[in-house]
Amino acid sequence: MGAFVLSSAVQRGAEQLMARRKALLGFFLLLTLALGYSATQVRLDPGFNKQIPVRHAYMINFLDFSRIFTGANRLLVSVHWKGEGDIYNPEFLQTLQNVTDDVFYLSGVSRPSVTSLFTPNVRYIEITEDGYVGDLVVPPQYAATPADLQQVRSNAARSGQIGRLLANDLKSALVRADLQDIDPKTGQPVSYIQIARGLEDIRAKYASDDIEINIVGFAKLVGDVVEGLNTVMGFFAIAFLITAALLWLYSRSLRLTLVALFVALLPVVWLLGLLPLLGLGIDPMSILVPFLIFSIGVSHAVQMTNAWKQEVLAGSDSVSAAKVAFSKIFIPGALALLMNALGFGVIMLIDIPIVHELGVTACIGVMLMIITNKIVLPLLIAHLQLESHLMTARARIASSRHPLWWRLSALATPVPALWVFALSLLLLAAGAFKARELATGDIGTGAPELRADSRYNQDNQKIISSYAIGLDVLSVFLTIRDRSEACLDPAVMRAVETFDFKMREVRGVQSVQSVAGMSKQVIAGNNEGNPRWAAIPGSAQGLQQGAYAYSPDSGLVTDGCQKMQILVFLTDHEGATVAHVLDEARRIIAAIAVPGVEFKLAGGNIGVMAASNEAVKQAEVVMLAALFVSVALFCLLTFRSVRAVLCILVPLAIVAVLCNALMALLGIGLKVATLPVMALGVGVGVDYGIYLYERIEHEMAAGHDLREAFYRAMCQRGTAAVFTALTMSLGVCTWVFAPLKFQADMGVLLAFMFMVNVLGAIFLLPALAAWFNLGKPLVEPAMLTIAQSARA
Repeated sequence: MGAFVLSSAVQRGAEQLMARRKALLGFFLLLTLALGYSATQVRLDPGFNKQIPVRHAYMINFLDFSRIFTGANRLLVSVHWKGEGDIYNPEFLQTLQNVTDDVFYLSGVSRPSVTSLFTPNVRYIEITEDGYVGDLVVPPQYAATPADLQQVRSNAARSGQIGRLLANDLKSALVRADLQDIDPKTGQPVSYIQIARGLEDIRAKYASDDIEINIVGFAKLVGDVVEGLNTVMGFFAIAFLITAALLWLYSRSLRLTLVALFVALLPVVWLLGLLPLLGLGIDPMSILVPFLIFSIGVSHAVQMTNAWKQEVLAGSDSVSAAKVAFSKIFIPGALALLMNALGFGVIMLIDIPIVHELGVTACIGVMLMIITNKIVLPLLIAHLQLESHLMTARARIASSRHPLWWRLSALATPVPALWVFALSLLLLAAGAFKARELATGDIGTGAPELRADSRYNQDNQKIISSYAIGLDVLSVFLTIRDRSEACLDPAVMRAVETFDFKMREVRGVQSVQSVAGMSKQVIAGNNEGNPRWAAIPGSAQGLQQGAYAYSPDSGLVTDGCQKMQILVFLTDHEGATVAHVLDEARRIIAAIAVPGVEFKLAGGNIGVMAASNEAVKQAEVVMLAALFVSVALFCLLTFRSVRAVLCILVPLAIVAVLCNALMALLGIGLKVATLPVMALGVGVGVDYGIYLYERIEHEMAAGHDLREAFYRAMCQRGTAAVFTALTMSLGVCTWVFAPLKFQADMGVLLAFMFMVNVLGAIFLLPALAAWFNLGKPLVEPAMLTIAQSARA
């Protein structure tokens, strides 16, 4: 009886909707105008900390130690000399000093962290007959005379900064700075976009024939992504125009085309209008979400307008046709949209703030579509009149069978269904084999959001190749208990030395900085630079010779050395490299057993990436399981048939495996940016499956056999589904030419998901139904009786 009651409630809802259509349209118009104005206030809201899975063990340690040690959100500005000779000339050093000053005064920069040859936190020290002698690398009285240049050269060589602040070939020098999350002047979150613009101003100001400026860092990456969003909007516009053109070719009705596009855009406008009211922004990395909402909106709008058009061509007036279209589409459409929202909702199982924000944003957008596509759209089409040239097609509606759909309906018989099963199993086996290669995290060097030839990735490659350090750094923290001066304890220092030495041998590690390494250099310097003395002594007295290395100014220890950090610089941040280095770090730490010395992982930007990658990997299976179980329960409650659930879910599962295989084939890693596509793939597949299955169920309840029911379902719903998939696939295929690599990757994945999902629904669903049916009604007997009663 539940299905009958639900059907009756929908019928009553259609009557009430049409009875108050003018008042409701007026209300929704005012609401759209208000939210449209609010949408103009939406802001881009990037943030480094939003990418941190705050409850991950790594990030608990990272946030704890970040009050002492900084460096995860860092930017590097490399000043490169392209002229004759090396950097020790007046023009270069003057430029380096100016760049240092400009970086120092950038809003959002932590000024004590700014480091270059011209900052007071960079010093040299040497041991002479008179004892220790040290000073700033660039002395205060520097005046660019030949003697001053020679002094700077000598000081820099003795500072130990070659490979760090100075390039290995002495053709470049770095300005390094850490960013704050909150601007102390305004108390507001720092603007990464403003910082990126300031950095580009520095580049434009100082770049010349002899000077090249290279810049990397999270803020600069955000700036480049935001700059690329201008072209993103252009590609969105192209996809919109392609969709509009194909909609018109399909419907041959300008009015239906405009209404469908308007209603598909409506939830996007409402969503963008609600975000400022909820105190939310939109992250540049989730900028594709509005287009995903638009894509789903087009799919549902086409189904509704197609049902209305069929009723009008069958002789109904606009209002009656709108009532029937609402009654036919509301239940399967609302169920499909709930599945879409569920698909985005389950990604919030990954404990990363940016994922939560993305999931909330997408869920709100999809839920708004239940109002826009299932209520506003019937109100609009009730006021439409179909063009006269389309009304002449009324007589041809039932004149003959559709040749393609009738041939395809043979799949709903047992023998052809076996061929579909064989092909599906072959694709599943090939997909499962290739999907094993799917990597978690980034793939390739540089920023995967940008193309390899982008300015950012070129700058990153030049910095990596010129210095022994880069932006990819793993911080390993140490806590020492029961020792007042841990740096004077040989057991502690040898534990640090062991970790330092063994990590240098790990594949993917570029260099390591630790207090033990610095101490050995200072001790050797105290002994005429003899390399044999570059070792950790066996007594506290011997360790006192390296006292210069134990200063908190180095950024590696606190006063008394109760807390330390070891910096491990990686060659890249590929997911495989990060996982390998972390595995080796854990293995090395496990072999070091010193009472009172505790190693803790992990900080730096690599620590953040490792935590995010592990969070994604751990949640992937749980997320997909939760999604499929939830979809199964919703379908079971709706159709009251286990066979119905299998007919809808099996194609989805195969497509999910094939999507993983495609990502592995294209070198796209599984990470935060690709999760919406996975969720959308299941959501769109559910749309097609539910719409088709609901029609098959309805036609079988009317007394038709499975083949005839499937044929009629394809005529009523299949044409619209195939058209929608083709239209959206062509639209997103244009993204392949976008300058942002992550947009190009998403375009390929979305085009694949749109097409393969609809193919799975129209090929595999009827084949499964043919064998699950085996001469019995596809729906359960109780459901058949209820459906026949409702029809009567």
